[in-house]
Amino acid sequence: MKIEQVDEIKKGFFQALENEKIAGKVEYTWAGRSKFIIDHTEVDPDFKGQGIGKKLIKATVDFAKENKLKVIPLCPFAKSVIEKEPEFQKVLA
Repeated sequence: MKIEQVDEIKKGFFQALENEKIAGKVEYTWAGRSKFIIDHTEVDPDFKGQGIGKKLIKATVDFAKENKLKVIPLCPFAKSVIEKEPEFQKVLA
């Protein structure tokens, strides 16, 4: 499984690819230059139960850490995952 980021000017997303099929996606919106909002997390039904959503949130958090950014998790799934992982909470805005 490969996770890649696509960043546009105001929005972006991380997607998990399995044999070129999109297994899941985390969408975000920039809120200034130093933080972004996680808007939505989605996993294809064919890939449910494989931890893909959590892997995508981890990739998003790692991106924030590496770039000294803060995250606002409006997506209920993202918020839940971040709240359960003390290491992830360091990026909360």
